[in-house]
Amino acid sequence: MSGGATANATGAGAPVEIDHLPPAWEPTPARPRLPVGVAVVAILIGLSGFVMVLAALLFVLNNAFGAAVPSSLEIFPSIELLGALILLVLGVALLSVATSLWRQETWALWTTIVLVFAMVTYLFFTGFITVLFVLFVVLLVYLLAVRRYFY
Repeated sequence: MSGGATANATGAGAPVEIDHLPPAWEPTPARPRLPVGVAVVAILIGLSGFVMVLAALLFVLNNAFGAAVPSSLEIFPSIELLGALILLVLGVALLSVATSLWRQETWALWTTIVLVFAMVTYLFFTGFITVLFVLFVVLLVYLLAVRRYFY
């Protein structure tokens, strides 16, 4: 038989085996490179989250083991236990956003864009238009420009 089919030697009524081709090759999608500005923003967000977590843990350790952890190590000495727990939750949330920004996840980009937009809006309506305002506007435009690098 022709066309890639082979007949069994047992006779004409035997089943025919057909040679199969290997599965078609599909290229893996290319992962876009992390933009430098996003890497800097992710590092800054991660550092601020780390400081928040550290401050909350130092406060809780000072309250639990007063003599073992001196109060001079506290970063925010005027907070209460509830404030330390809120600081811990916010710090962990910022660490997860920073990690996800580094991995180029879309939800982290849009979370950062919403927070930066909220800061720009707050600074605009309070009349605090300074260098900080301009930096946040530039950051907002930059994050919107690099959104195609996220998936």
